[in-house]
Amino acid sequence: MVIDVTEASFAAEVLERSATTPVVVDFWAAWCGPCRSLGPLLERAAERREGDVVLAKVDVDANPRLQAQFEVRGIPAVKAFKDGRVVAEFVGAQPSNVVERFFDALVPSAADRLVAAGSSDEAALRAAAEAEPGHVGVRVALGRVLFRAGRDAEAAEVLRAVEHDPAAAGMLAEIELLASPESSEQLREVVRRLRQGDAEWALPALIAALRVSAGEERDLIRRTVVGAFAELGEESALTRQHRPQLAAALY
Repeated sequence: MVIDVTEASFAAEVLERSATTPVVVDFWAAWCGPCRSLGPLLERAAERREGDVVLAKVDVDANPRLQAQFEVRGIPAVKAFKDGRVVAEFVGAQPSNVVERFFDALVPSAADRLVAAGSSDEAALRAAAEAEPGHVGVRVALGRVLFRAGRDAEAAEVLRAVEHDPAAAGMLAEIELLASPESSEQLREVVRRLRQGDAEWALPALIAALRVSAGEERDLIRRTVVGAFAELGEESALTRQHRPQLAAALY
């Protein structure tokens, strides 16, 4: 979508709209040669991302207060807004590849969309992980699909690259506890129950086990509990109930 914006409409069309859709603002003027070169590139980029981004054009000659408010000292000046504030910008005419990268950074990638949708489509998640190998969310989502299917070796391979993520670290810890000959059958049963989704039963049992454990096993249980909290979310009643109990068991 491409729209013309004035001082009167800027708040609604740019600031408010950017709360739900990124808005790229092109500050330009009719007499500006570089503006005439850049404008079509911006418009094509916006049209290719219809529904994901809006291009707003501001004629600085007709809207000098906007030029002053956003400290536009040279044109063309391009500023991207999200949640009512500038999150990216550049000045001067740029080639098409630079413009495309600028827009790409503002809109969700295929991996972002899959994660946001809570996808469990293994093939789609694998394709997204190959396209964006460093995408934490898509690796965690793919690892979760494999983990819940009992394909632990494959899950671990996917998750190790993002083990700094609490949910990934939790699943890796569960895999280690299940595989360790040092784990008691009772502890393995608790971990299996957590894998099956019974966090309400498993969390108290894990915290009880942590109290009497030591060394590497203690750290694996801790990571498992923290990972469960990450999967449940901070607003979950179970997370709020058991986080203080975990802290008490640890300290």
